[in-house]
Amino acid sequence: MTTEGHVAALERRHQELDRQIQTQMQTTRYDHLAVAALKRKKLEVKDELYKYSSGTQ
Repeated sequence: MTTEGHVAALERRHQELDRQIQTQMQTTRYDHLAVAALKRKKLEVKDELYKYSSGTQ
């Protein structure tokens, strides 16, 4: 996979995690631990995206 393809996949994953978080939080009684885990995963993806964006400049 090319770097651009990997970055695009990471961006899609980041957006999907954000949608999952929003969906969970819209329910009246959502699982706080599940949301926290999703947020951690989203942050990990964001960190990896940052590594690629800072490495290409």
